[in-house]
Amino acid sequence: MTSVLWFRRDLRLGDHPALTAAAASGEVVGLFVLDRTLWKNSGPARRAWIAASVRALDEATGGSLVVKVGDPAEVVPAVARAADADAVHVTAETTPYGRRRDARVAAALAEIGVRGQPDGTPYVVEPGTLRTQQGGPYQVFTPYSKAWFAHGHADPLPAPAVSWADLPCDASAIEHLRAGVEEAPAQMPEAGEDAALTRWRQFLDADVRDYDEARDLPAADRTSRMSPYLKSGAVHPRQLLADLADGEGAHRYATELAWRDFYADVLWHHPDSAWTDLRRLAIGYDDPGDALDAWREGRTGYPIVDAGMRQLRHEGWMHNRVRMITASFLTKDLHAWWPAGARHFLDLLVDGDLASNNHGWQWVAGTGTDAAPYFRVFNPVTQGKKFDPDGDYVRRWVPELAHLPGSAAHEPWKHDLGYEADYPRPVVDHAEERREALARYAAR
Repeated sequence: MTSVLWFRRDLRLGDHPALTAAAASGEVVGLFVLDRTLWKNSGPARRAWIAASVRALDEATGGSLVVKVGDPAEVVPAVARAADADAVHVTAETTPYGRRRDARVAAALAEIGVRGQPDGTPYVVEPGTLRTQQGGPYQVFTPYSKAWFAHGHADPLPAPAVSWADLPCDASAIEHLRAGVEEAPAQMPEAGEDAALTRWRQFLDADVRDYDEARDLPAADRTSRMSPYLKSGAVHPRQLLADLADGEGAHRYATELAWRDFYADVLWHHPDSAWTDLRRLAIGYDDPGDALDAWREGRTGYPIVDAGMRQLRHEGWMHNRVRMITASFLTKDLHAWWPAGARHFLDLLVDGDLASNNHGWQWVAGTGTDAAPYFRVFNPVTQGKKFDPDGDYVRRWVPELAHLPGSAAHEPWKHDLGYEADYPRPVVDHAEERREALARYAAR
């Protein structure tokens, strides 16, 4: 029999339950649908990463991947009919849009007598699985993480032997992929399963031992950089866990994977939290106006904030500690509602994941899964001096401050030559805006 494997956030061949199930039944049509809705709502960096990842998957299949453009509810049944397939295998989807889309596709397949078969999940523990003792969803990470570690996970599956069927691609799909790659950030990483596993081995060899401490130092660049590959599904988190040994660094890394699952679980139970407050605070928000543009472009006058925003534009990626600092600046110093920042991040991040990105923003803004959020106002100067003590990260991304030595790069206003290269003055006074933010939270 012939079946269709509809690739989505699982662009790999190894440890792929849906592909394993499809290959066991006979010939497989590998299909990727460039969904016009998702493509239109993705920024150029995400489109570039999707395009590069799909092209890498096509190479891994020996050029057998079928790429189509259109509405999946129309394209997937049409491909199944053309292939005379009896089933369409997929990795189960968990996002609000993905669940609605899959329901439409399943209904369209049923009309033509084709079975839709979900197998596997993009996460270690499928969202919706873990429950509190009272039977409800988890709202706080620490008890969720304890349940997550206790739940465990299956061993990774080997890549199956696949007999790929041959169907033509759409010419328009090839053009979309070509145009997408041309939009890539200047330093986008190499895409695909082989690149993901190579990068993972490098991290295991050099950095996982000290990950618990080094992960917060943006100048050291000691993080795994696996988030883009997890986003595209070029690697499954179960594969990463299988390679982790004992030690504080390995445990800390596993905990970060638990955070990824946690936010997906929160979104599963609260789909409206994708773009609205999980916990409404009833405080006033401002329209930052020109200050919002300054934040987006890395011209706020606060060096660590500007370094992060410039790294984001150049690489399509930002160090996680700096993500928190830049998010705090927008929400607590400029008093903007968090979706303005979350949307900008999703437009530019190659690892832009709806659940992790938007709930991470809410964690910083104080509307998410945290018990005492309003005390958390990141001071961009003290954060910069603590996590970039020698100023190397700032000087790398803010050349206007390259002449200031050491930690002086974090406080150009204290130095006679701080502004000789036309670095902008601060758009706001942090101390004043911190007091304003706390006053708004206290009055809610």
